[in-house]
Amino acid sequence: MRLGGPRQGVAVTEERYPTTGEITESARRLTWRYQGLCRLAEVGRSRAGRPLQLLTVGQGPRNVLVVAGPHANEAAVGGATSLKLAERIAESCRAGAGDGSTWHFLLCIDPDGAALNEPWLTGPYTLRRHYEHFFRPCAAEQPEWLPTDGAVRSAALPETRTLVELLDRLRPVLQCSLHGIDVGGSFVQLTRDVPGVPERIAKSAAELDIPLESGSSDAFQWPSPGPGVYVMPPASAAGDGAHSTWAHAGRYDGVTAVVEVPMWACDRAADTTPHPDADRALRVAGAALRRDLPTVARLLDRIDPRVVGADSPMLRTVRELVGIGPQLSAEWDPAVRPADAWPLPEMTTARVTSIEVYAQRIPLRAAAMLRRIAALPAVTGLVDSWCAAYEAAYRPRWVPVADQVEQQARSVMAVYEELRP
Repeated sequence: MRLGGPRQGVAVTEERYPTTGEITESARRLTWRYQGLCRLAEVGRSRAGRPLQLLTVGQGPRNVLVVAGPHANEAAVGGATSLKLAERIAESCRAGAGDGSTWHFLLCIDPDGAALNEPWLTGPYTLRRHYEHFFRPCAAEQPEWLPTDGAVRSAALPETRTLVELLDRLRPVLQCSLHGIDVGGSFVQLTRDVPGVPERIAKSAAELDIPLESGSSDAFQWPSPGPGVYVMPPASAAGDGAHSTWAHAGRYDGVTAVVEVPMWACDRAADTTPHPDADRALRVAGAALRRDLPTVARLLDRIDPRVVGADSPMLRTVRELVGIGPQLSAEWDPAVRPADAWPLPEMTTARVTSIEVYAQRIPLRAAAMLRRIAALPAVTGLVDSWCAAYEAAYRPRWVPVADQVEQQARSVMAVYEELRP
């Protein structure tokens, strides 16, 4: 079953992002079209009582788990990708081309957070409108993160417990976590190297005119077997991946692929030439991060939590973001890096650009969510000016929803097909 090539057989109709309700309804229609091949089941409930839906395709002995919406602001593209893959696989199975795998699509692991992003899904797809309706929960409320003590069954979130139970029950040979970024390029993070993947995703990205993220700040010091592919070091016990459901799949010798696609492409994200003045650029980015987050913090101090609600998820996230600037910049800013820190990798234009984007993205997210809590003129002004600066700095170009979905789907299939014995 090889589904990763050019678009064939399945019409590409994605002109806008689907809502969570539309994704569920489309999954129901698939189960009617492919009776006996597709099943839809509720496998849990969110914190607010929304159903967690699992769409299953096929009946083979090997299991693949695809998780959509682990970050609330990225749920729509992952849901659309899940539907596209499910339809292609069902069609292949009906044609007798199945290969012994059963695919399971968790259509949205954080439907509560996804609901807070839905006002922007119908467009227009501008950076300003995206941030006008932006929400992403704080780290402790993201379903893929596990307790640091390893007690996974005592995880605070019911969504996390549902995901861990699925991993333990299915023991998938492959878990794919579907993510997205606002500005940048496409890339894949793997829990172990899978030869052949870099060439596959590079070919797809070139066909779709999407740059490969060739210096991601998310994987700053990780090995990279090829542009746009990063391998999580197994010894990085202090890293994000070590305390996540990505690593949990490894208990059963399964591989996890974290698949990222951009909403807006930035061609500099793929530029692997040496940066002409990396030291200065990193210092400027670090100084901006340490300046802009305290600016948001001062505005946050003007808001009475009793008015917005002390348990507001947006308030919790803004509080978290405004405090992390010094910690983040210490990883790469020569002005504040510890003397005994690991040497920086070669600072290409792609690597510097990824850090610069990150340094602008984090304060903008904090200001955007603060604006949703309390629309103070000063906060609105920050969001407007920072969105304009973001666009001016990187000249991002919109990637059509159909192409975002296609690149994500091809990336999943590239890992699956190259991993398969």
